[in-house]
Amino acid sequence: MCVDYSDLNKVCPKDPYPLPSIDKLVDETSKHTILNFLNAYSSYNQIMMYLPNAKKTTFITDQTNFCYQVMSFGLKNARATYQRLMDKVFHQQIRKKYGGLCRRHGHQDHINRITCN
Repeated sequence: MCVDYSDLNKVCPKDPYPLPSIDKLVDETSKHTILNFLNAYSSYNQIMMYLPNAKKTTFITDQTNFCYQVMSFGLKNARATYQRLMDKVFHQQIRKKYGGLCRRHGHQDHINRITCN
């Protein structure tokens, strides 16, 4: 199923929260020999919609009307909202151990950091 949020996205103000630069992420990780990516499998689906705004995500099926209770892909500010939440959750680890991934200079150092944290 695909919901077209074009009209909704046109009237929503853009969230200016900065998204990470791919070039910067590559530069920061290229010096390390081992990378451990963290899986954000359910990512957007873990972020609850602000209840008064959930009705704006309403879509119609042949059975009834539905609205998203969690953040949906395709919403204009979904990426910025997700990034803000990840920055908040991992604020102590960002630039230290990981910002979506763990990076270390050697195998044993990497294992020690993963198992100790």
